[in-house]
Amino acid sequence: MTLFRNVVFIAAIAGLVAGVVLACMQAFATVPLILKAEVYEQAGGGHTHDHIAANTTDANAMSRAEPGEAAVPEDEGWAPADGFERFTFNVVANVVTGIGFALILVAASEFAGGIGNWRQGVFWGFAGFAVFTLAPNLGLPPELPAMPAADLSQRQIWWTATVVVTAAGLGLLAFRKSLPLAVIAVALIVAPHIVGAPQPDSFESPIPERLHHQFVVAVTLTNLAFWLVLGAVVGLVRGRLSGTATGLRDSLA
Repeated sequence: MTLFRNVVFIAAIAGLVAGVVLACMQAFATVPLILKAEVYEQAGGGHTHDHIAANTTDANAMSRAEPGEAAVPEDEGWAPADGFERFTFNVVANVVTGIGFALILVAASEFAGGIGNWRQGVFWGFAGFAVFTLAPNLGLPPELPAMPAADLSQRQIWWTATVVVTAAGLGLLAFRKSLPLAVIAVALIVAPHIVGAPQPDSFESPIPERLHHQFVVAVTLTNLAFWLVLGAVVGLVRGRLSGTATGLRDSLA
């Protein structure tokens, strides 16, 4: 129980710090781009790739409605208001996500002896970035509102498979010094990209290509910073608690 408590403590501190840092970076790097994309989305009639059939039905129904009824906007449900409220909810979401990723990072690193200092933490953080951001984004780049996308379940399956095999491949390369295993590791890493990620039927979008490119770069850089901060904080906190040479199971139990 002591081991579990200390793992959760380390993950909570790292997730809190990294989540707040990510939210602050997003407020300046990605949120303005999303707001710009929402302007294009509204100018294009509010089209989204998840509701093509629904939008067609709504358009036909509105064409038969009275002029006064057609002018009434459809209630899309509650959403946080722009500004402080939206930022606050974004912070909470990023902190929860950060704690979850920190738990995965701490658990995985303990099998390799643990993270002893912030330098090792940065290394592990970069590995987490490669697994959870870089590899999936090669096939499924981040999307702005109004951009087309393939079926959600298919994308989730491909994303999960890519994360799993990339983690396995990097683990083999890092901890198993064998040529046959290295070949298997490389094959695992490239396999999802040979198969290919699910793609939409059409790539038509009101979003300018330049805006999408800026968004992809911004998301990639902010996530890189997130993972480096996450790993570094895990290393700092764990190093203070357990030292640099022992595992959590031996030093914190």
